[in-house]
Amino acid sequence: QVQLVESGGGLVQPGGSLRLSCVASGSIFSINAMGWYRQAPGKERELVATITRDGNTNYADSLKGRFTIFLDNAKKTVYLQMNSAKPEDTAVYYCNSNVRPSTWSLSYIYWGQGTQVTVSS
Repeated sequence: QVQLVESGGGLVQPGGSLRLSCVASGSIFSINAMGWYRQAPGKERELVATITRDGNTNYADSLKGRFTIFLDNAKKTVYLQMNSAKPEDTAVYYCNSNVRPSTWSLSYIYWGQGTQVTVSS
């Protein structure tokens, strides 16, 4: 079993910064990629950013330049640095990981429970 635990959410003022973290633990042979998604009230879950174990990143076009994703492979931790926060960034942010649990298994997608981010003055 693989667990993803997010942290770092909370209240941030417009224009402020916040850093989210997500740690993967459990039965992990290798992590192929990790990422962040978000879901605002009344909306569908959407991509924020992803990063492969080789460091290749992919961002939602609307978030490029404000959000940065980075991965610490040794710590099995992915981070999301949010800058110049806007009220429309308010959402539950979910961590996602493509993990191969063992040498003889396929890779699977796992999700964290989510962390609330609220941008408000």
